[in-house]
Amino acid sequence: MDKTSDRSNLSDHYARSGLIDAIENGVVRMGKAIDTVTIDDLAAVDEFHIGGRRATEELMEQLGIDASDHVLDVGCGLGGPARFVADRYQCRVSGVDLTLDYVATGNRLCEWVGLNDRVKLYQSTALSLPFQQWNFSAAYMLHVGMNIEDKERLCLEVARVLRPGALFAVYDVMRMADGEVSYPLPWATTRESSALGSPQCYRRALEHTGFEILSERNRRDFALAYFEGLRSRASPATDPAPLGLHTLMGDRRQDQIKNMIASISKGVIAPVELFARKAR
Repeated sequence: MDKTSDRSNLSDHYARSGLIDAIENGVVRMGKAIDTVTIDDLAAVDEFHIGGRRATEELMEQLGIDASDHVLDVGCGLGGPARFVADRYQCRVSGVDLTLDYVATGNRLCEWVGLNDRVKLYQSTALSLPFQQWNFSAAYMLHVGMNIEDKERLCLEVARVLRPGALFAVYDVMRMADGEVSYPLPWATTRESSALGSPQCYRRALEHTGFEILSERNRRDFALAYFEGLRSRASPATDPAPLGLHTLMGDRRQDQIKNMIASISKGVIAPVELFARKAR
C-alpha cells in the first residue's frame, strides 16, 4: 500500500473536512471553551483505537518513558495518545500521519491544551519517515499496520529512526484465524484496502529488521468488554455525546463498528499488543 494511488485512497478513507469546527462545537456543548478544554475532555474523539484512553495508558506504562525521552507516534491520527504521553511523562513526542485533516486538526488541538511545544505532528507516510537516523528513544503505533501491506518495510523504517536498545510498542488489530471478515471496517471500506496481518507476520517483520520480541498479548476479551461497556451506556433515547467516534466517522461508524465486533467475537480478528526492542 505504498503506491501513490493507495496512499490517496487511504487518506480519503479517513479524511473529514470541517473536523476542527466539529470538535470545537462539541467542546462548546460540553460547556467548555478552547482555553479551558483538557486532554481528558478530548479523549473521546482523539483516542481512535479499541479501548480508547485505557488502552493507551496500559500500553505506555510498559514503555518505561520519562521526561528525557523523545517518542515517535507512528500513524498519530489526531494526536490524542501523543498529547497524553507528553502530558503524563513530560517528554517530547513527534507523530506522523498520512491524513492531512488529522495532522492539521491535531496540531491545533495541541495549541488548545498548551502542548504544542512538546508535541509536533507531521503529514508523512510511515514508510518514509521525515526524521534522521537514531532520532527517537521509544516508538509506538496504535491501529496502523492494518493499512500497511509491507510490514517489513514499516518496521525497517521505525528501526532506522530508533536508537539502539529502544522499545517499539505495537497495538494493532490482527488476523487470528481463517474466516470471513465483513466490510466496511474502521480502517478499510473494502477487502482490497485492508492489510490485516497475523501476529506471526508482525513478529517475522520485526525480527527481520533487527528487533527482539519481548512480549505478546491478545486483547480480544478486553475489546469485547470495552464494546459491551459502550453499548450498555448508550441510550437510543438520548443524543450522541458532544464528542466521540461519531465526530470523526459520522454515520459510517455504526456498520464499521458492528462488523469489527462481529469478527472479534468469532475469533477471526483481535487487537494484539507486541513489544519489541531494537538491537543494541
